[in-house]
Amino acid sequence: MTDDTLRWRGGWARLGSWRGRPDVAYLSVGADRPPTPEIVDRCVGLLRGRGYSAVVTSALAMTDALPFIDAGFSVRERLHLLAHSMGDLPLPTHPTRRARRADRAAVMALDHLSFDGFWQLDDDGLTNAIQATPSSRFRLAGPRGQANGIAAYAVTGRAGHHGYLQRVAVHPDERRQGYGRAVVLDGLRWLRRHGATQALVNTQHNNAGALALYAACGFRELPAGLCVMGRSL
Repeated sequence: MTDDTLRWRGGWARLGSWRGRPDVAYLSVGADRPPTPEIVDRCVGLLRGRGYSAVVTSALAMTDALPFIDAGFSVRERLHLLAHSMGDLPLPTHPTRRARRADRAAVMALDHLSFDGFWQLDDDGLTNAIQATPSSRFRLAGPRGQANGIAAYAVTGRAGHHGYLQRVAVHPDERRQGYGRAVVLDGLRWLRRHGATQALVNTQHNNAGALALYAACGFRELPAGLCVMGRSL
């Protein structure tokens, strides 16, 4: 199924299949002005008409979740939100390289090892992460001599002065070796070179490893987190 985009003054919502599934849809919101309950109801009607039986949202600020609650959504996952002020950024301890199309299969395999089923990306999901901002950087790090040489990857996005760590994954066997730190710091340094004044990242409440990685790279946790909403159709 193809994606739909609904627009309103101050925002948009993209509707499509969640991770390639025919029964579950996603509703991804990008907005300075969140949708009204009427817009959310319209999205639900479109997805129901296309045969989906459930829908999940992108990560939402708690205040932006209110119209979804009014439309029958409930919290599916709660997320920590962390910010980086783009101050002290040491050089990565491992080299990184640009991801190529030939790396996609290895990157997807790494992603599936790094996340549980709900959070795993398919190829379209990775493309959406790369294209979510006007400019992005997709980098890999890994030990020399390995067949694919991929121990970690990061997708970093920039929109104006705002930066986002869209996706970070580290192979379970290569954690605490500096590869995750390498791709995160590479992305932050790229953002600072291009004028970003802040970078944001979110992660699950129970992901202690990711929280430790981001803290080691200079992120601080913000008091207000995010949530992923969902409902049946």
